[in-house]
Amino acid sequence: MKPATIAIDGPAASGKSTIGYHLAQYLEYLYLDTGILYRAVTWAALDRAIAIEDEHAITALAETLPIEVTPPTLDDGRQYTVQVAGQDITWAIRVPEVDRAVSPVSAYPGVRGALTQQMRRIAAQGNVVMVGRDIGTVVIPNADLKIYVIASAEERARRRVKDLVARGQPADYEIVLASIRERDAIDSSRAAAPLKPAEDAILLDNSDLSFEALFQQVEALVTGT
Repeated sequence: MKPATIAIDGPAASGKSTIGYHLAQYLEYLYLDTGILYRAVTWAALDRAIAIEDEHAITALAETLPIEVTPPTLDDGRQYTVQVAGQDITWAIRVPEVDRAVSPVSAYPGVRGALTQQMRRIAAQGNVVMVGRDIGTVVIPNADLKIYVIASAEERARRRVKDLVARGQPADYEIVLASIRERDAIDSSRAAAPLKPAEDAILLDNSDLSFEALFQQVEALVTGT
């Protein structure tokens, strides 16, 4: 029997979102990249000139912000469409400014609490591939299958730069690499739901694997072959 709830965790730009999306397509499951919820809150805070250091204001924003995630509405390479109050922010949440600010925002317990409740309601419906940083440890610790995808910081920085350039945005490898390392440190050391694999998660190192090779491994885990 195929697992009904699949949790895929890992650090930024490790490839977990891409593999999660294609796995959901393969299984005809709902795909939810939970990081986009934190990115949406971060983008909204920056857009509203709310200080990232203002935990109370950011938490209040997370509790009230109308975030909508739908299947892609445009054929521009997106895996979903993200809207806040009717505004399409799908690509806006991927800019370096959001990259730099999302870890402090996601570390606030009130923000995590507000968004975790939304995630759990979705997971309770079953047939879902949920991707993030604490899905297997906190959000749905009873997931039928837990996967933790890793890759070197250098390889993740190269991938992020390639994505930014492909979208016509400026990208400096050293700056991106520093941002990824800083985010890893923040995510791994935060008091609320630190980034780490669940004890029963299956680790997959994606540093030197092609997408096809990684997907074959994940497919085998799901089908038991």
